[in-house]
Amino acid sequence: MRLHELSAPVAALALLMASRCDLPAPTIHVTTVYPNRLELSFHDEPTAFEPWCAVLGIEPGTVVERTQEGGMTHVRTAETYCGGATVRLISYTATGCGQVV
Repeated sequence: MRLHELSAPVAALALLMASRCDLPAPTIHVTTVYPNRLELSFHDEPTAFEPWCAVLGIEPGTVVERTQEGGMTHVRTAETYCGGATVRLISYTATGCGQVV
């Protein structure tokens, strides 16, 4: 695989950064395993996920919610298409020890 084959997710990221620099900063993941995907994740920031969904036009009813680690982590995922790439949002929030989901 060549670097130019990752141009779709990088272009999507550049488009989002140029137009919506006011959004909460995510962890950004681009990989050759999924060359057309831009993955944006949020860790223990429960309020960061919704603004991104709103900007990307993701309907709340399409967000997938689950738990992992025996119910200790609440996980929300959503996907859409933007700037030539699939954009995948993931939110991880601790639910144990008094954390708010």
